[in-house]
Amino acid sequence: MRLTPLRLAVSVTALSLSVGGLVMGTGYAAQSATCSQAYLPLPDPSCTPGAYNPDVTQSTIGSTICVSGWTATVRPSTSYTNALKIKQIVEYGYSDTSTADYEEDHQVPLELGGAPKAAANLWPEPRYGTKTAGNKDAVENKLKKAVCNGTVTLSAARKAIATNWTTALAKLGLS
Repeated sequence: MRLTPLRLAVSVTALSLSVGGLVMGTGYAAQSATCSQAYLPLPDPSCTPGAYNPDVTQSTIGSTICVSGWTATVRPSTSYTNALKIKQIVEYGYSDTSTADYEEDHQVPLELGGAPKAAANLWPEPRYGTKTAGNKDAVENKLKKAVCNGTVTLSAARKAIATNWTTALAKLGLS
């Protein structure tokens, strides 16, 4: 491969950024983690306690979360969630900084009336491991179905998933 001036400039720039302590792929200066990974597969509750959409209550579920396609009307843009994901990957101190390896996930899911854009309700959930973002999605869907068919109250479903999504179904007698 021939070293052209452009390739040389790109290589020198990348090396300069690395030496300067920047985390390649995020654009954020290296810093110590402010959120703990000790809770995985759950988020650090001090960083991501969860938050609710005030428009979603038990009395409004018939016109909000139980309407097919409703979450698409409140879901934040990927440009918003990707920027937040990059910032939070640093805050969680993940050594893997590839954004593709994380889902910027809602602690209280949109399907249960979680706050769409609140940073307190979003976190970079790993797509790897034994209990992943994909596993949580299945729990979210089962809880939404139970809320919409009246098996479980919205409040109980929110509390169960925000406390521990891995035990939420069992705690509510849905497993």
